[in-house]
Amino acid sequence: MCNFNKQSEDTKALIHLFMVKAAENVGGTNFLLALIEAIRSKKPHALSEKNAQVASNKSIVKWNKVIFADKVELIQSILDIHRSSENPNFNILDQENKKRQKNILNMVKALAPVKFTVTPQNPKDGGGFEFSVFDKIEENEAVFNPIFIAMFFCSTEFTKKALKYEI
Repeated sequence: MCNFNKQSEDTKALIHLFMVKAAENVGGTNFLLALIEAIRSKKPHALSEKNAQVASNKSIVKWNKVIFADKVELIQSILDIHRSSENPNFNILDQENKKRQKNILNMVKALAPVKFTVTPQNPKDGGGFEFSVFDKIEENEAVFNPIFIAMFFCSTEFTKKALKYEI
């Protein structure tokens, strides 16, 4: 998931366009990268923040629901299993272990309504942007939003490659 070179051309283009637009809406590339660095610096993980927000000097990301550590650990374990996946749009509900599948389904239900809002500290820098945890949720299928993964789980190098990518 976090290897930009292994993404499909469509996914690369989507991530590139979104990141370019996101950077424009928070005041520029450096502001976006600073926010991602601020997210990375939070321990144990930014998603577990009790106040459901992370701020850098120039921008802030907020979400509408506290995410508990067990959900973050489950996301991390799913990503670790699929880290080198050639298919970044994998269905996270496609599990042979029924107990694990039930845990993932519960996580999907808990995180489906979560919306992330990124805004610049100075309103003159742009209007900000929004994204969610999942790209697709259907009866037997759930796919992570690549923007969510890029913002909270991939390195800043991933975002830099996405911003430099040429369509």
